[in-house]
Amino acid sequence: MQFPSSSLSETMEKSCTLLVHFDKGTPALANEIKEALEGNDDMAKIEAMKKAVMLLLNGETLPQLFITMVRYVLPSEDHTVQKLLLLYLEIIEKTDSKGKVLPEMILICQNLRNNLQHPNEYIRGVTLRFLCRINEAEILEPLIPSILTNLEHRHPFVRRNAILSVMAIYKLPQGEHLLVDAPEMIEKVLSTEADQSAKRNAFLMLFTCAQDHAVNYLLTHVDRVSEWGELLQMVVLDLIRKVCRVKRGEKGKYIKIIISLLNVPSAAVVFECASTLVSLSSAPTAIRAAANTYCQLLLTQSDNNVKLIVLDRLDELKSSHREIMVDMIMDILRALSSPNHDIRRKTLDIVLDLITPRNINEVVLTLKKEVVKTQSGELEKDGEYRQMLIQSIHSCAVKFPEVAGTVVHMLMDFLGDSNVASAMDVIVFVREIIETNPKLRVSIVTRLLDTFYQIRAARVCSCALWIISEYCLSLSEVESGIMTIKQSLGDLPFYEAPEEGDNENKSQKVNSITVSSKRPAILADGTYATQSAASETVFAPVNSLQSTLTSGNLRSLLLTGDFFLGAVVACTLTKLVLRLTEVQMLKSEVNRVCTQVLLIVVSMVQLGQSSFLTHPIDSDSYDRIVVCVRLLCNRNEEIKKIWLKSCRESFVQMLVEKQMRETEEIKAKALVSHAQPDDLIDFYHLKSRKGMSQLEIEDEVQDDLKRATGEFIKEGDAANKLNRILQLTGFSDPVYAEAYVTVHHYDIVLDVTVINRTKETLQNLCLELATMGDLKLVERPQNYTLAPQTSKQIKANIKVSSTETGVIFGNLVYETSNVLERNVVVLNDIHIDIMDYISPAVCSDTAYRNMWAEFEWENKVAVNTVIQDEKEFLDHIIKSTNMKCLTPPSALEGYCGFLAANLYAKSVFGEDALVNLSVEKQADEGRPLIDVLKQKGGD
Repeated sequence: MQFPSSSLSETMEKSCTLLVHFDKGTPALANEIKEALEGNDDMAKIEAMKKAVMLLLNGETLPQLFITMVRYVLPSEDHTVQKLLLLYLEIIEKTDSKGKVLPEMILICQNLRNNLQHPNEYIRGVTLRFLCRINEAEILEPLIPSILTNLEHRHPFVRRNAILSVMAIYKLPQGEHLLVDAPEMIEKVLSTEADQSAKRNAFLMLFTCAQDHAVNYLLTHVDRVSEWGELLQMVVLDLIRKVCRVKRGEKGKYIKIIISLLNVPSAAVVFECASTLVSLSSAPTAIRAAANTYCQLLLTQSDNNVKLIVLDRLDELKSSHREIMVDMIMDILRALSSPNHDIRRKTLDIVLDLITPRNINEVVLTLKKEVVKTQSGELEKDGEYRQMLIQSIHSCAVKFPEVAGTVVHMLMDFLGDSNVASAMDVIVFVREIIETNPKLRVSIVTRLLDTFYQIRAARVCSCALWIISEYCLSLSEVESGIMTIKQSLGDLPFYEAPEEGDNENKSQKVNSITVSSKRPAILADGTYATQSAASETVFAPVNSLQSTLTSGNLRSLLLTGDFFLGAVVACTLTKLVLRLTEVQMLKSEVNRVCTQVLLIVVSMVQLGQSSFLTHPIDSDSYDRIVVCVRLLCNRNEEIKKIWLKSCRESFVQMLVEKQMRETEEIKAKALVSHAQPDDLIDFYHLKSRKGMSQLEIEDEVQDDLKRATGEFIKEGDAANKLNRILQLTGFSDPVYAEAYVTVHHYDIVLDVTVINRTKETLQNLCLELATMGDLKLVERPQNYTLAPQTSKQIKANIKVSSTETGVIFGNLVYETSNVLERNVVVLNDIHIDIMDYISPAVCSDTAYRNMWAEFEWENKVAVNTVIQDEKEFLDHIIKSTNMKCLTPPSALEGYCGFLAANLYAKSVFGEDALVNLSVEKQADEGRPLIDVLKQKGGD
């Protein structure tokens, strides 16, 4: 599609180097500004100049003010007026519609020359800075002698701005003709300059405009680089990076310079040195030096943002150079001294991936000391930090079971922690360790029975009761378990029926606090459940030890109406009685204990059906308790086997599957980094060492290894690239365009190929883009000239700020030999898919449920599908949404006509996406599945 039209660029905002806030509520009038400028009051002139600049920045032209400026403002000696005048001259239009400089601009050239020769160094400096932003050669050419004179001015402020002016002029299209020998002049200035900022500007000019001169100067003064100023050293590092990208074979001599800069006092330079070292070399000596530098910064810098950035760098090193990072593990652990939880969490994540049999004992000892520190309660978030430490110790004990015995008893002191999440992590850890470490079973059971009275949370009590029921195996342990539970329940009955008219003390019977939540309970499969208890129940602290014993923790929790816990108590007591029948030879003793347990269980049912509590027992808990009563009255051997063996076997199977999943993930990660089955054996002792240091030899060996394993050619294959090419115009259009879209974290890069299919030269060809959604163009479009039958690669960078789906649209605008006609080719829209920002992720069941409970919004979607198989539909959803299924494969086995699975993913912006899929297969063959998707998300 082609039609003449005015260019969109004419209506677009023009580029500007100045940004000032402007209140449009009370715009100034041009006549008022003109009157103030014509007066003699400098303060009035200053205010008028500010108003004029603001109006110009907001689209006004004010052509009538220029002559006033020349007559009344140019002669002013006030420095502020002169600076505002330069800002005014910077933003006014200096050329006509054909690009020629306006005649009246000649009037300001003499003033600028006078400023460049002004006795005051401030006036000279700001004028030179102003000239850096002037692109018109006609204005600059007569000023060049004065600019070059200022290169030798006595004041460094003038010299450094004069160097910047020279650089800006030399970078113009015709700059090499205006300043023929600029690089040689600046190199001479650099050799004699004493001011650090001026030296930095001079070296930057050589680096930008004459790279060979900069390299020669650097290599000539290589022994003094460490003595240079911070600003100059930063530019040196930029130069090294740029040179080494082009000439990889010469990077050895530059790495020596970087190593020498690692000991300078500037933290910014040291950080950039380490980053440059990692990007240029894979030699163990270089990586070790960079890692040491990062660890030092981690300890010496007080800014939390700096610490987080350094930890990110260490995390990147960990993934590519794990063997070297293992030796740094204790240095990294010292970052736990920071009070910031984000820093602590990231530190622990890095450390847990670096644990080996050689350092596990040191790491666990450090974590134990940190746990003890949290008991002081000095900091507000000690509980949260303690939870992180407990989870880390848990991970250590799972990877290296031999250390479990040194930490499990200490952690069990925190079962009564007021931070429920921390206590829950401890009991889950204990549950796993007691199964995987049979030698610790007796000591853990004994300690658990001793500390059971301290447990204050219902969920922790439930897990502890399950451990007691499964791992109390001997006669003494079973009897102790029953006795502990009986003491925690207190004396029967749980309540006394009040006499008629005596209800006043009813509310005082419950010595508890219910931390309630309006949200329903969330089961492990992601579905909701009705539960009579509140989401988390913690009984109120009692005043004395005697009252704790007389009114135990289980009793207090039951009297809040937590009958789910009551059902767990009933099941635990039933299991213990069934096990007692195996270890107790006296049948009379078994019957006596069974009778006592029956009395307790029946009392709980009676409590649930009474009017003593605000709500009765729920049907699920009632059914479970009734099953316990029936089993105690009629102890069937088959059912007994299920209760005593099958439950534990299921738990063991769950642990095995979890271990297998973790092993498979580790193997999958390990396979990614190897392109070939065999590693390269490189006898670097046989390499030629002439003129090479040990570091250079190591670096060459690592490069050879990368070539052998395919790391240098790890780009995406051609087939995937072809799939991402989008056609923007039709084949019949005079200009054909197609784009290759690359999405990388927060950036989208459009690599647009434009082909001139006509026999005419296309002038002022411009790719004009616009966006919808949270997308933002980074660069302004440029004009190109395209010869007949030739092509041009145009790159456009776009910033992304959220995972919302965005659209990119635009035109190709160009001119032909007919200058009166501009042509426009409308481009096809480019839709940026949300899937490009989302990647599958993994989290624990507990974290998933916590996020599901915390996130505010939920979207429930009913799906119509022709897919008949539940698992096939699940696979389809996983592939379509690019999410990870957290539900283990064993839970999805079998065919029961119903399937529930949890899916999880994270976006590149740190957002979490949660999906619960529930699928029901109808009884009639051929009928579609009934599918429900529940989605949640949060930052």
